[in-house]
Amino acid sequence: MLSTETPTDPSAPAPAGAPTGAPPDWSIVDVAVPRPSARLAGVAMAGFSQHVSAFVDMAMVAHPSVTLLIDLSDGDGILYSARDRHGHGSFVVGLAPGDLRAAGRVGTCLQIRLEPAVAAAVLGPSAGLGGRVESFEDVWGREAGRVQDELRAAGSWDERFAVAADVLRRRTADRPPVDPEVAHTWRTTLAGRGRVRVEGLAEEVGWSRKRLSARFHAQLGITPKRAARLVRFDHAAHLLAAGLAPASVAFESGYADQSHLHREVKAFTGLTPTAVAGAPWLAIDDVAWPGSSPARSVSAAGSAGSAPRRMARPGRAWNRGRTAWTDAH
Repeated sequence: MLSTETPTDPSAPAPAGAPTGAPPDWSIVDVAVPRPSARLAGVAMAGFSQHVSAFVDMAMVAHPSVTLLIDLSDGDGILYSARDRHGHGSFVVGLAPGDLRAAGRVGTCLQIRLEPAVAAAVLGPSAGLGGRVESFEDVWGREAGRVQDELRAAGSWDERFAVAADVLRRRTADRPPVDPEVAHTWRTTLAGRGRVRVEGLAEEVGWSRKRLSARFHAQLGITPKRAARLVRFDHAAHLLAAGLAPASVAFESGYADQSHLHREVKAFTGLTPTAVAGAPWLAIDDVAWPGSSPARSVSAAGSAGSAPRRMARPGRAWNRGRTAWTDAH
């Protein structure tokens, strides 16, 4: 999920083509999601097509999945920067990447979210990447170029989703799954929205806390405690985006108080709760990732004081600006 942040000196003129801090204009972006028959367990995909050239500059917000951003654009495409890592083109975002920015004139992009256990099967052990950001080529290996060429050559989003699903299946065919105890710990953490105790999780699977932490970290690239913090933060971020006040979000998410929420949001994003609440990617999260956003239930219930959002129909693209369905090409 992506957020925007105002440049340090907004009054300073930016050179031609430089990042401007401009959020994406969803009125010029079509969003496509796979048909149910094309979906894989533990995998969520969405396609984005910007049909009018516009430069955007965004700060990515941590999400409890390993994220593949595959740039299918012509021209310069995506530029990304994280800590001391800078790159161009498709990239992979590990769990809790910290300060990460993406910018450029991105015409077409496929975003794939992999649950950590699935990421381990697709990318290998420690696929959480320890919170790092790496180029797609470095993570995927020598077939990265061929995969991107196949996706670019596809004539529709349905075809692209089918290509991506086939590639993911092939990657997992010869790799063993993560330990059942590790998978259970992740599922329980996600179901509990991060409000779990590592000691209790260890007791459930019959391991010591030390063994669980070691195996979980070795296979998913993150400790169980940090995984719980990440999942709880993600839930809170969606509630903020749904319009709840920070004090209410802190209570609903199990934080000690509003200042605790503020510290966690700052730690994961470098942003304030107010900035996260206005994150443009979160604004369409239930469109790009139908059924995955806690903000949807809050919005539908009216708790946030906002109208329910429409979800994208499988296999078709929704253009928010025109509030209309378009063929997903």
